[in-house]
Amino acid sequence: HMEKMIKSVDVIIVRIYILESSNLIKKIFDHLEKTVKIRGISLFRGLKGFGETGEHSSSVFDVRWDLPIIIEFFDSEEKVKIALEYLNTFIKAEHI
Repeated sequence: HMEKMIKSVDVIIVRIYILESSNLIKKIFDHLEKTVKIRGISLFRGLKGFGETGEHSSSVFDVRWDLPIIIEFFDSEEKVKIALEYLNTFIKAEHI
């Protein structure tokens, strides 16, 4: 019998690390989705994180929510390069 071949496509996956309180999340997501038309985008909320602005976490008693957010996207190398050219103008390189 013949084995089925699984079709695959090479993609580049990029992660952007940002805080929930950032006013850039919508700007980033809209650019990736509407301008570059990236193949896939996901947003993940972290439960706890640590970075240059200190530790970020939450408990049920916290009034403010400033959790880490990861924006992950993937597409062909060409489309990722287009997306990164713009994103690098306002996101620190170490956060991408």
